[in-house]
Amino acid sequence: MTNSEQLRKEIIEKTIEYHQAKFASKEFIAGESRVNYAGRIFDAKEMSNAVEACLDFWLTEGRYSEEFSDKIAEYLDVEHILLTNSGSSANLLAFSSLTSEKLGDKRLKPGDEVISVAAGFPATVTPIIQYGLVPVFIDVSIPTYNIDVEMMRKAITKKTKCIFIAHTLGNPFNIDAVMQLAKEHDLWVIEDNCDAFGSDYNDSKTGSHAHLSTISFYPAHHITTGEGGAVCTNDPQLALLVRAFRDWGRDCYCAGGENNTCGKRFSQKFGNLPFGFDHKYVYSEIGYNLKMTDIQAAIGAAQIDKLPEFCQQRKENFREWTRIFTKYLDYFILPEATKNSDPAWFAFIVTLKSEAPFTRDELTTYLNDKLIETRVLFAGNITKQPGFMNKYWRIADHLNNTDYIMNNTFILGTYPGLTKEMFDYAESVIENYVSIKK
Repeated sequence: MTNSEQLRKEIIEKTIEYHQAKFASKEFIAGESRVNYAGRIFDAKEMSNAVEACLDFWLTEGRYSEEFSDKIAEYLDVEHILLTNSGSSANLLAFSSLTSEKLGDKRLKPGDEVISVAAGFPATVTPIIQYGLVPVFIDVSIPTYNIDVEMMRKAITKKTKCIFIAHTLGNPFNIDAVMQLAKEHDLWVIEDNCDAFGSDYNDSKTGSHAHLSTISFYPAHHITTGEGGAVCTNDPQLALLVRAFRDWGRDCYCAGGENNTCGKRFSQKFGNLPFGFDHKYVYSEIGYNLKMTDIQAAIGAAQIDKLPEFCQQRKENFREWTRIFTKYLDYFILPEATKNSDPAWFAFIVTLKSEAPFTRDELTTYLNDKLIETRVLFAGNITKQPGFMNKYWRIADHLNNTDYIMNNTFILGTYPGLTKEMFDYAESVIENYVSIKK
């Protein structure tokens, strides 16, 4: 063993030792410890992988990026995985790829309409607006919180070219109905799988059905790389386009450190460039640099091995919240999984009934004062957000449920860090509040 190899071995051993010393489990103290709605769950493997990648000092996409991509591809049974620096970037890249002139008459153009929902996260909508297309907002159904399929069906016009929607909080939308509509009307479909990585629909994984799908690895999600995301597709042309938009708009698809993969680096004609201009410096799209680092991928390569366990724990935590809130069905609408689905729930979503003797904000203020974290359903109604009010979009019919959710809905965590002691505490806090307000 060389001196550098010996040093590397010692560094990794010390990293594992450091993790054990720094991140030992802390006792939960009711009323003093926080019941978080989300958080990072990791062990020494993630830390040692990250340190290994630092010691390699390759930094950009390397061996861990390849390993992480391969594991995602195997998990989803999807052929092409393009790692990105965030889930929002993944959404931007997926949508950008459909605007490419290389798609001919199928490309998305300014003025085209895209089916979406207003009860969601901005990153699903912003690419539509940024490229000059028109979001058409469809209401959602309660208690699945996913797109109203019948309203969507009626909203499709000759201008409709794409459907871009998310599986709300890990609960799959009706994929069969959406894909059938897309087939009937020759529409693109982007499946925002950022909150649902690990969910099942008809015994297959969400993120494996549409033309393109996206994942987020932000710390609140099912697995994390800190910041990070991915675009997934079985279409080789779309994979090349996503790569081009991700890598500065570059036409060349060589991996980092490689040259002349196509065998025609100096023997092609592009645009008004001279014949034989170096293909590595040909830019066929108006692109970005949105790649993931190998350090992030090293963490992801360890995290994804835990994904099945994480998903199972999320389902169990969802059942715990259901048990607690079932006692108060006079006041709350509880969430339901979409038919034929098995969600790996991102969160537990609760909507107050109109006859409840308290408001959403009164309850969530009380819970947060008791250190039980809550969130609203993201943007509420995105058409009412200040950044979106003066943008061009249309509402298909109405957003009645979306508005009700904006005012009466909140979410609680299902992440794997929740414990029995935390649920016992939360149960007692909720019981006390309801008894006071009856």
